[in-house]
Amino acid sequence: MKHSFFISRLFFLLFFLAFAFACQENSEPEILPARDLLNISYGTDSRQTMDVFLPAGRSTATTPTLIYIHGGAWIDGDKSEFLQVKSIMEKEFEGFALISLNYRLYDFALNKNLIPDQEKDIESAIAYIKSQLNDWKIADIQVISGASAGGHLALLHAYKRNVSSIKAAIAFFPPTDLSALYGFNNLTSLGLSAVVGGTPSENPEKYREVSPTTHIDSQDVPTIFFHGDVDTVVPITQSELLKAGLEQKNVRHQFTKVPGQGHGFTQATYSTLIAEARAFIGDIN
Repeated sequence: MKHSFFISRLFFLLFFLAFAFACQENSEPEILPARDLLNISYGTDSRQTMDVFLPAGRSTATTPTLIYIHGGAWIDGDKSEFLQVKSIMEKEFEGFALISLNYRLYDFALNKNLIPDQEKDIESAIAYIKSQLNDWKIADIQVISGASAGGHLALLHAYKRNVSSIKAAIAFFPPTDLSALYGFNNLTSLGLSAVVGGTPSENPEKYREVSPTTHIDSQDVPTIFFHGDVDTVVPITQSELLKAGLEQKNVRHQFTKVPGQGHGFTQATYSTLIAEARAFIGDIN
């Protein structure tokens, strides 16, 4: 009787273990759904916010991030600018988390939020992103990008900080040497005097500190950049100066001149150029 009871219990136990093992074998790993996180604060100022677009199926091992910084001459603009190219980015940078940043804009009335303050915002935003890697299930791998003033801030961060997690930079019609840009026209001179703090002759070191070309060295990340040849806001010579600096330091780069287009491109052009950027960057880790 006892022997029979023991056999029955053993049979039940073996059956249960086999069933549990089969369920474990057949279970699918959890696939995280896509998720949008809007107006996430990375600081105490109302402008220190970001929009975060997390892809489905992401993981801390395999999901890099593309960070986008908007333009607006350091005095205007908004992270919603990214929506103009979001669908293209989602197609070409499939599997990437996409993040669009706001930063403190220069205030003429109070003479505050100069470019060095905006630099700190980019640094703080990236530090915040790093603090969320586990919660958002993304990898510590970033491509930094931006247009116009945003392209300037993206390049400045990539070259000046040399953060190991930044793997590449993409810039659309960026200011790169602010001393050389200063005399382009009266509006440029007025604006740069405000956001940098004085003229290049008054404060040459300030202009050097906030110019991406000053900080180029041989360890800088691969950089791809685009500029229209009829740009009347930021002249194409700014990208030519960047190209010369990258060549001198043997930094991998690609410069595409966009014929017949100015400060901003058509959707068709953006589609072509963003695909070009993705091909240039290739696999990153």
